[in-house]
Amino acid sequence: MLYNPAAQSGLFKKLFVTGVERDCLWRGLEPMTNRKLPLSRFKVIDLTLARAGPTCVRVLADWGADVIRIEQPSATGEEVIGKRDGSDFQNLHRNKRGITLNLKSDEGLEVFMRLAREADVIVENMRSNVKFRLGVDYESVRAVNPSIVYASISGFGQDGPYKDRAGVDQIAQGMGGLMSITGLPGQGPVRVGVPISDLCSGAYLAQGVLIALLEREATGEGQWVTTSLLEAQIAMLDFQATRWLVDHEVPKQEGNFHPTSIPTGVFKSADGHVNIAATGQRLWTRLCETLGATELLEHPDYATAKLRSANRHSLHDKIGTYIERKPSAYWVETFSEAGIPCGPINSIDQVFADPQVRHLDVVSHVAHGRLGGLDLIKPPIQLSLHDRNLRLATPDMGADTDDVLKSLGYDNDAISALRAKEVI
Repeated sequence: MLYNPAAQSGLFKKLFVTGVERDCLWRGLEPMTNRKLPLSRFKVIDLTLARAGPTCVRVLADWGADVIRIEQPSATGEEVIGKRDGSDFQNLHRNKRGITLNLKSDEGLEVFMRLAREADVIVENMRSNVKFRLGVDYESVRAVNPSIVYASISGFGQDGPYKDRAGVDQIAQGMGGLMSITGLPGQGPVRVGVPISDLCSGAYLAQGVLIALLEREATGEGQWVTTSLLEAQIAMLDFQATRWLVDHEVPKQEGNFHPTSIPTGVFKSADGHVNIAATGQRLWTRLCETLGATELLEHPDYATAKLRSANRHSLHDKIGTYIERKPSAYWVETFSEAGIPCGPINSIDQVFADPQVRHLDVVSHVAHGRLGGLDLIKPPIQLSLHDRNLRLATPDMGADTDDVLKSLGYDNDAISALRAKEVI
């Protein structure tokens, strides 16, 4: 069964929400449906395109920041991620207001600086030299707003030999080592199926913005926060990086089997595949007992974790002879009852039909003025005092230009003049 938004209001969810609201009232707080979101006191100017920068801004927007996204009046409505009305674009730019502004004009720069004076955060992902050429760089903004938190994301960093290179997710996956460890042994480099460098660099930049805002509350000072796709990708290597830095071992492709936690991987069942993770002596013993393969416990090649790692390929083959006898659902239920981590390999439609996913309520419905109702992904964090449902669909280009300009003191005649000059 595919995901059905109407099926999300189960009894547990009702009890949980009621309990949280009751707790709020008991503590003298507003119920979460009436409370301001935690970032609602911050104004963010969004100068981002593509995916990495918008991923950062999306975190801030989802938790209540007043985000004003600036686009060029001449923009075509299509980016690297696709057309404005496409699902990808709509998912990236929700919960924002949108204006058009020609930053290449003197009048446009003046409008931008008025916005910057009132802003708490500016996020951009231009090439290093572009923001300086436009006059919207950190030092220029800091001159009018010393408390600004200015956040920049780039392919390879704000300086250094690659600073002017164009950087996109797949390039960073390759340069950051990820493609060398992804895929089957000997297969050659393989990209990860999601833009992980973009997504992680955006998430890291959002974390940096929040850290800088916390420090500003103590010191009153803003600062420049930067990261890059390359830095984020290297950080995401995690234990694979330390295998080289500490152990001086160059990790290789291991396919669907974990390189160090043995046995962990994908096994073919009678009707498909399952993931099984049974690393450590306790789970290894339990796995053999559940499979009815206690002879493996006595096998000299698998007696210790070190031996199981050295003989991983033959071990995986032997486990596979047992798994292939029963369907996936049987193994998921059997191993789960035994306390052994196990799960199916879901297609994307199956993900959203999964009962636990439906219980977690990860999809929010928003109403778009032209496109109608859209189901989009909620932020993956739950706060007990706040509702994480999305508030606004992605704005049409320039939808909020007049309102934002009026809030800055521009009257109707001034706005008309800016529009006549194609500043907005």
